[in-house]
Amino acid sequence: MKEIKAVIRPSKLLEVTQELHGIEGLPGVTVHEIKGFGKGRGNRGEGEAGSELVELVARVQLEVVVADEMVDQVVDVIQRYAHTGNTGDGKIFVTTVDDVVKIRTNERGAGAI
Repeated sequence: MKEIKAVIRPSKLLEVTQELHGIEGLPGVTVHEIKGFGKGRGNRGEGEAGSELVELVARVQLEVVVADEMVDQVVDVIQRYAHTGNTGDGKIFVTTVDDVVKIRTNERGAGAI
């Protein structure tokens, strides 16, 4: 099993989630509204006391846990529909999941996703 986390532009959320919804067998997606900065470090300005303030940029984070054989399809959909070609399009992270426990049934492993 793999966890896919994608940080994307909020304006691309609807398009990406509509396409993900069309993937047969996708167990579901969790969405978080987040803020942060990348290599560009956001916009900087002078604070009241002369300190620099970093402006955090609004982004959306998608999380999904899928079987290994679904990873390429999910990543391809996110890549295709989150892409604008501009700086700040986001990132996709893929990590290994050792176990999953479904709280309601105590089921473990791939059947729990």
